[in-house]
Amino acid sequence: MNAPERNWAKNVTFGARRLLTPTSVEELRDIVGSSTELRALGTRHSFNEIADTRGDLVSVAGLPRAVDIDSAARTATVSAGLRFGELTATLHGSGFALHNLGSLPHISVAGACATGTHGSGIGNRSLAGAVRAVELVRADGSLTTVERGHPDFPGTVVSLGALGVITRLTLDLVPTFDVRQWVYEDLPRDQAVRGFDEIMAEGYSVSLFTSWRDRPVDQVWVKRAVDGADAYEAPAEWRGAVLADGPRHPVPGMPAGNCTLQQGIRGPWHERLPHFRLEFTPSSGDELQSEYFVARSDAPAAFEALDRIRDRIAPQLLISEIRTIAADDLWLSPARGRDSVAFHFTWKPDTAAVTPVLHAVEEALAPFGARPHWGKVFPMGPGELRGLYPDWSRFEELTARHDPEGVFRNDFLRRFFPRSGD
Repeated sequence: MNAPERNWAKNVTFGARRLLTPTSVEELRDIVGSSTELRALGTRHSFNEIADTRGDLVSVAGLPRAVDIDSAARTATVSAGLRFGELTATLHGSGFALHNLGSLPHISVAGACATGTHGSGIGNRSLAGAVRAVELVRADGSLTTVERGHPDFPGTVVSLGALGVITRLTLDLVPTFDVRQWVYEDLPRDQAVRGFDEIMAEGYSVSLFTSWRDRPVDQVWVKRAVDGADAYEAPAEWRGAVLADGPRHPVPGMPAGNCTLQQGIRGPWHERLPHFRLEFTPSSGDELQSEYFVARSDAPAAFEALDRIRDRIAPQLLISEIRTIAADDLWLSPARGRDSVAFHFTWKPDTAAVTPVLHAVEEALAPFGARPHWGKVFPMGPGELRGLYPDWSRFEELTARHDPEGVFRNDFLRRFFPRSGD
């Protein structure tokens, strides 16, 4: 590396010796097999040191790009380095879709799945929930595939890069569909608490945006799946919120043109489920992000707990988003074993000012067993985190078995999954 590599938000400077971008799987296998310390680097949208290393960084973005669709099986096997926005149009053109998408189409398929990233929807699992098989290069340079049904599969999908460098993923598909989305403004706070489940079930995907100030919830984004003819007319007022009279961006002051089309304009799933359009950078990256998952049944109480400390949250906040995620069985998924609600925070880029607020947020959410997003900023320690995951020890055993020499271990993994000799 000629200059230090940094993440997208520029709050992490990687300590790696070099960044390698192999152009074939064979080259990648040689690199991994001869390495003593190495980490895979995706699109750099993590906000902590999860991708950092004192060894080599390796990107799979240079591997041959492929989207192999099996129409009979309703699956697609895709290159791990592809961004979702580079994959979805191909799926749509073949008559298929993914069950859900995150708010950003700019993130890589492998990185998003490995950290439990998600979209929203009462019945929608995280993006990792679509994974049927994982192909990866192990620490010894061998290439292997782990399929759903294998005993190691639930620990391999959301694996934090601890098991190898992912080269391809096989994803479950659904028939393609259209979506219409609307934005409502100024939802009364009591509605957000008392009517939470009904509000979040109003569409295929629903998000609440709040600045945690002493005023109504700023925006509600409602995305409705469309099947065939659709004569639905969004009411001008809904639960005390008012239909926006034009396109909106969730962050005050940001251009709405960066966002996917609203106001009920019908479009394909991949052009509506994300909040942002691939051809625009959603922001400058001058921000920090945190996110915490609680059981959906605890959402109203968790909302009220955060509302009680809004005077601490609001001064450091750009915007907060609240979404729902269906339960899964993946060992390190933040939605493991429970239908969940995620409270997401986009902070001002001031680590010193944000860190004490995060301690307050974690204290407020502690009664609900809140699990942080693996790729975002959180001060929670390994002792607290371990108790939130029933399969923690199984994951430790899995990583020790497949990477006994610790090739893929870094300071992040050493902190949360320590071994003797670390």
